[in-house]
Amino acid sequence: MYFLAIGILGACIGSFLNVVILRLPQNKSIALPASHCPHCSHPLKWYHNIPLISWLMLKGKCAFCQTPISKQYPLIEAACALCYVLVAWRIGTLTQALLLGTIFSLLLALSVIDMRYKAVPDALTLPALFLAFLYRLPLESLQNGLIFLGAFALLRLSVSALAKKEAMGEADSIIAGIIGALLGIQLGFIAIYIAALIALVALMLLRKKGYELPFIPFLSLGLFIAWIFDQPILTFMEHWYE
Repeated sequence: MYFLAIGILGACIGSFLNVVILRLPQNKSIALPASHCPHCSHPLKWYHNIPLISWLMLKGKCAFCQTPISKQYPLIEAACALCYVLVAWRIGTLTQALLLGTIFSLLLALSVIDMRYKAVPDALTLPALFLAFLYRLPLESLQNGLIFLGAFALLRLSVSALAKKEAMGEADSIIAGIIGALLGIQLGFIAIYIAALIALVALMLLRKKGYELPFIPFLSLGLFIAWIFDQPILTFMEHWYE
């Protein structure tokens, strides 16, 4: 029942994040107007907004105009639900599980926004960074987070100067700060290495000349992988150094 409740909470948060992802980058209110079909603008009933279930019951179509509903909605809801369940499975403390689940959910929303709009709102990055500072001992998280944030900012300035154009976004530095705060120095570097490796593979597969690959989704994925598999990674590194 515990994990079911956590999963339902995650799905509900995912449903709200769908609104945030759609409206926040366009500077629209996330409260008003109430939920409505983006095609026919018909207000939705409460039972049209039940996470996952409504999309399945409606067979992925608007109840009024029958226009297909984007698969993003159930995917974000399912991803958030899974995220909260995995975090709760790894952490015994409910408070920390909710804290980390919220951080990872915000990173998921930021990743989708970065992929769609290439512009990440501070209204999501800064709260995620603040929550990350609270995860461990506040002073330790703050110190590690600021180290990574500062190092990434310096890297961004250096690469941009060499390339003579903006090479990285400011939000990338904030995500790096979140990585440092949550993982510490050693695992933080591993997370960034994983992110860079996956991004490189993605670039090779895309093969689009001049395409600016959003990096936040990869940083977020690298963070999540390093956090989930922290003990196997640290054990492997200990054997590697022997």
